[in-house]
Amino acid sequence: MFTAAGHATGLVATLLLTVTVVLGTMHAGRASSASFPRFAMHAVHRNASLLAVAFLLMHVVIAIGKPRSGLSWPVALVPYSSDVPHPIWLGMGTVALELLLAAIVTSVLRRRIGFRSWRAVHVMAYAGWPLAIAHGLGLGTNDRRLGWMVAIYLGCGVAVAAAIVRRWLSVDADRDARRAAKAARR
Repeated sequence: MFTAAGHATGLVATLLLTVTVVLGTMHAGRASSASFPRFAMHAVHRNASLLAVAFLLMHVVIAIGKPRSGLSWPVALVPYSSDVPHPIWLGMGTVALELLLAAIVTSVLRRRIGFRSWRAVHVMAYAGWPLAIAHGLGLGTNDRRLGWMVAIYLGCGVAVAAAIVRRWLSVDADRDARRAAKAARR
């Protein structure tokens, strides 16, 4: 029961993180439509990230509570700090969780720490997504044998890659104007 619940909460968290990354990337690229304006995209991005944290915390609590797992809160919170099975994959999950938590904490403190500091931490949090994917693939040895699980991970990868390509190819008049103004000041 613990194993299934742990895998399920981890998978839901991965899907929610994928939604968060895709919407965050699209929002940063100023994507919108009449049926999905930017304010709605931002709200779904924020709420998906909070829901992802809830599922991640359930995932961690279940993993620690699993009999004979060898996990504890210090092991779950300090990456690569203990002699546990699969320390590389476990550490990647820990770092992904901490990057996501840093993004949320700095988002709450955004007005106090300023846009530049918030942005720097927020951009680093995007590195948590590939770490979470690697964590799931590395520790989900039974899951990797299931074709539908591999398809889910591939689908997540395609969605994030498509959002990144769309962002790179998008024309952002505000960004272009800021870059031109900065170049003119030099």
